Amino acid sequence: MSSHSNRNPAQQQPASLDALKRALTVTVRAIAGDNELDVSFSKDKPAIVGNRARLPDLAKKPTAESIAVTRGTGDALALRHACHDASLHAKLAPQGDQARAIYDAVEQARVEAIGTRAMLGVADNIASMLEERYARIPVMEGASREDAPIEDAIALMVRERLTGKPVPQSGERLVALWRDWLEDKAGADLDRLIDTINDQDTFARTVRDLLGAIELGEELGEEDLESEDEPADDQPQGEDSEEEGGEDQSECERTQAEDAEASGEENESGESEASSTTSEEVMDPDLDEENAGEGRRPENPFDQAANEIDYKRFTTEFDEVVAAEDLCDEEELNRLRGFLDKQLANLQGVVGRLANRLQRRLMAQQNRSWEFDLEEGVLDPARLPRMIIDPMQPLSFKREKDTNFRDTVVTLLIDNSGSMRGRPISVAATCGDILARTLERCGVRVEILGFTTRAWKGGQSREKWLKDGKPAAPGRLNDLRHVIYKSADAPWRRAKRNLGLMMREGLLKENIDGEALLWAHQRLMARPEQRKILMMISDGAPVDDSTLSVNPGNYLERHLRAVIDLIETRSPVELIAIGIGHDVTRYYRRAVTIVDAEELAGAMTEQLASLFEEENARGARSRGQSQLRRRAS
Repeated sequence: MSSHSNRNPAQQQPASLDALKRALTVTVRAIAGDNELDVSFSKDKPAIVGNRARLPDLAKKPTAESIAVTRGTGDALALRHACHDASLHAKLAPQGDQARAIYDAVEQARVEAIGTRAMLGVADNIASMLEERYARIPVMEGASREDAPIEDAIALMVRERLTGKPVPQSGERLVALWRDWLEDKAGADLDRLIDTINDQDTFARTVRDLLGAIELGEELGEEDLESEDEPADDQPQGEDSEEEGGEDQSECERTQAEDAEASGEENESGESEASSTTSEEVMDPDLDEENAGEGRRPENPFDQAANEIDYKRFTTEFDEVVAAEDLCDEEELNRLRGFLDKQLANLQGVVGRLANRLQRRLMAQQNRSWEFDLEEGVLDPARLPRMIIDPMQPLSFKREKDTNFRDTVVTLLIDNSGSMRGRPISVAATCGDILARTLERCGVRVEILGFTTRAWKGGQSREKWLKDGKPAAPGRLNDLRHVIYKSADAPWRRAKRNLGLMMREGLLKENIDGEALLWAHQRLMARPEQRKILMMISDGAPVDDSTLSVNPGNYLERHLRAVIDLIETRSPVELIAIGIGHDVTRYYRRAVTIVDAEELAGAMTEQLASLFEEENARGARSRGQSQLRRRAS
């Protein structure tokens, strides 16, 4: 048992902050059963991705409560690393957003319960963490169910059953709003979870049954789950059931306890290993060739760096970059566009007003630039005092100068995944349509792109992989579909009907964000405009069940992070992102997260307006400095 878990933090604290961090690092590694785990401390959101764990940074003089919360966070991440199979989790995950949120929350409750049952100190630490978490999102007295997230209520009730411990006091009101309804609908399924805590596969299938019982069955997606007695088709040949995710979790508990016990002495003194800093990603240049039609330029240093990211494509043979008008006939495009216009007649008024406001702000900037110290033009009154001081000074004139945006191109990259179906994709299509029209009036070229896959569950790429004998670690294993709704050179009136294609049933499937970003970036880099802006609109992290079933669970997310870092640090393209109900600020430096799709229009216009205003301010500063230099000379 870890020594930090046995002590009351109010009674005994390490002698220094560094010692405390060293103790936390050793303990996290011990519970995770991984001495190579890279543990860092940051103000960013706590997370564990692959072999890296990020804990919340501590104040210079941390309180006993903050230490307990950080310990609980570290324990929870370590248990996730030790007792969670990401590939299995992705394979059995439901497709709907609400169902997926519950599924994820309950799985985290499971891994935390394993540690809680095995180690008393870990139980106390996790209890402190949960108490603090729900204190930050209180449910007010008299609130309704709509004010209480059902995923949190279910996760807390699952924890209560698995551990026998009461719900944290700060979460009691939240659970109370849902308890009677959940017990009535799914009490039997909740009870069944107790016996499956150490078997992630069976546990996940029981959670799926629970989702059906609470009327979320339609969000489970196509059910093609193999029985426990048959090997999964997703699994490469030669792998055993432990790699499939059926590892004996009781062995996991014993390993954690033994490793934590062994680290106790080091933990007490806090003088073992120092917390490690985040290292660079391992690069692997072994990548397939890009599609020839994407304007790839091997001599470009950015492209060379992108090829060095640790990421593979099993095959690009079945990928396609296609114009929207080539995916359906003209009659159907007109029908879909009419459906989009009719469905969003009310929203167009709101978006239109925002677009007009954006246009006024941009046009106003075009008339705020002046040239000074000219021999003709409008008399500059700011220069009159120097004439009074020295009558021999000549008159100074100024002239208004247009600062247009004709050297700018904006790309809107829209997530066309299945989770965007319904209102989100309708709003995204309408916003893209109206913003393209607005920016075109201001002389800004706009390109609208979408990304998805050609098939669910891998398509022809997966069939080829199966035919080739299921080679291990194949990399991306699905057929990409990148859609051009409007090219930068096409006028809005000619391309507007293409956006109706997003309403087509069956278009929206999986999302592989990293490769989509690279594709959109390559198209931008081939443009002649001096300023290039790329806006990503997405509602979730990259997900492709086929790829994640045979690669590490963070494979696509890790690639996305590497691509974003490359663009943000080594490219002239300005990258911004808008997340719909999904926190994209943990990926992008410049990003905003909105709760509802209805907020998308405001977020898009505000982000674009602020970018242009920043550029205008930089230009004004540069001109002012030039004038000062001229006067000084």
